[in-house]
Amino acid sequence: MRLLVVLGCLLAGCLAQGPQPCTSPPLLTGKLSVLTQNEKFSAYAKYLYDALGERMRFYEIGTYDNKSFTYDALLLYKQAVMYEIHDHNKTCKKLPLKGEFHPMKVPDDASLLGQVVLGSSSGPGQGVLVNTWAGELPESGGKYMATVTEFGCIPVSSFVHTEKFGWVVSSLFDNTIGIPDPDLLNPPSFCLDKVSESDGEAVDFLSLFQKMR
Repeated sequence: MRLLVVLGCLLAGCLAQGPQPCTSPPLLTGKLSVLTQNEKFSAYAKYLYDALGERMRFYEIGTYDNKSFTYDALLLYKQAVMYEIHDHNKTCKKLPLKGEFHPMKVPDDASLLGQVVLGSSSGPGQGVLVNTWAGELPESGGKYMATVTEFGCIPVSSFVHTEKFGWVVSSLFDNTIGIPDPDLLNPPSFCLDKVSESDGEAVDFLSLFQKMR
């Protein structure tokens, strides 16, 4: 009987070691690239991510409808406010922000597509073990596929389908845990003096694609 209990514990331990949905670290700094299926939008950005304070900031350069743009956006979800920051002339535009903050995580109902090694498994340090997950987006009727590292749940890439752009492909790299300068997630001091407020319709994160021109 005792042997059966031991074997049962060992089996449970082996099953528990399989890939599980996970949540990324609450503080991340990194870079990303975004490309849409219809080729209307592409961007390269540095991002700061604070899940504790529900804040994000993006410094972007890219193209939209064959027109180049630069964009600096600070999203403060707890305050339901977004700042468009124009550092060249020290001005800001304050916009209402709608929608809930969505932490970087693999949803609990995601399905595991597979586990692979990026790079090589021939020797230590030559590859990274990652898990790819897929699921549906009930609020939009779309689908997603996301890849994260097995250890640390660091985001690597995502594929999200939207009605406007088709598949939106994001690749994340140079990720580091923590935010070296937390003050970058607060409005710059000049925003308090030179800010124009918009009382128009609140924007959500996906609608930023339409504004980056």
